[in-house]
Amino acid sequence: MPLVQFDARPDVIDLGWGHPDPQLLPLEELRTAADEAARRWGPDLYAYGFAQGPAPLIEWLSNRLGEVDGRAPDPASIVITAGASGAFDMVITQSTRPGDVALVESPTYHIAVKLLRDHGLEVVPIRRDADGPVLDALSGTLDELHRAGRRPSLFYTIPTFHNPTGSVLPLDRRVELVRLAASRGLLIVEDDAYRELSYGEPPPPSLWSLAEPGSVVRVGSFSKTLAPGLRLGFLTGEPALTARLAQGGLLDSGGGIGHIPGLVVAVLAEGGFYARHVERLRSAYRERRDALVRGLSEALPETVELNRPEGGFFLWLTLPEDHAVSRLLEHSRANGVSFMPGNAFSLTDNLDASLRLSFSRYSPDQLAEAARRIGASYAQAAPTR
Repeated sequence: MPLVQFDARPDVIDLGWGHPDPQLLPLEELRTAADEAARRWGPDLYAYGFAQGPAPLIEWLSNRLGEVDGRAPDPASIVITAGASGAFDMVITQSTRPGDVALVESPTYHIAVKLLRDHGLEVVPIRRDADGPVLDALSGTLDELHRAGRRPSLFYTIPTFHNPTGSVLPLDRRVELVRLAASRGLLIVEDDAYRELSYGEPPPPSLWSLAEPGSVVRVGSFSKTLAPGLRLGFLTGEPALTARLAQGGLLDSGGGIGHIPGLVVAVLAEGGFYARHVERLRSAYRERRDALVRGLSEALPETVELNRPEGGFFLWLTLPEDHAVSRLLEHSRANGVSFMPGNAFSLTDNLDASLRLSFSRYSPDQLAEAARRIGASYAQAAPTR
């Protein structure tokens, strides 16, 4: 069996995977930090960890979130998890039961939908516009469910550098969303995995920082900023929720998640390394975004709608109505480039003309070549008249 999830082929530029570039991982710094963690904590590094997570990491993370978001969470409100997806899975386990309704914006991160369905939930889509979830649509769905005697367990959303579209929910709509959710007793699960990767002005404050305690759980990750193999993430919620999670069977049995990598990252973050590393990532990914946007703008006609995200890993393209993404993907694969079709992220299969491109894994030169291949494929896939 393979060693890693994605094994790159030298003859294919695969823009379907939203993975960080292995060349940007801080390998030497992680190795040095691991040696220091072993020296500093000795046998305790390899023991069952505190259920909430290693205190040095939690204390540093509280301060870091205060620097990049609207407010710093109390350390008691943080739980260390196995990535953002692991955090979401823990929230689902704690907050839902099989057969419950879960609301998600559509399009959305396809693995989040998979997690909800793994728990036996009925997933109901909420329409998005170019900026984010349409609040009238959310309110209308809540009304319909109420009339049917049902109440959704949660609403999953990615307001900052959305996956797959790259959009950012404006501040005024964030405020309206948290007010609406609080008034209807709706728990928001905010996926904030890309907040650190901004390429212009900082994004608006998180929903968690704007909301009243208990109405939003925010999940985040170190997968995009340090290394995905660490399997290290976090959630911030009200202390009562974090206490319930810490007292649950999973953590009570085996101790905290990510004890060793969490302490390694705590060492790594000392002296400001993490902040400097994130700045390097921002510069590198900004250059890659610009290379792909520039290449596509030159290779495709103006009738193709192309976003220019201010952060995250993804470009979102929309083709003219008479073009099918399935044909473009077929020709693109034949030309040595691949991507994710829009319907992979839709619960309603209404995104036949949309696609997602990830610019994170490849160099600017490779992305320019990918754009050239997509442009050639677009011409080959054009409908005959």
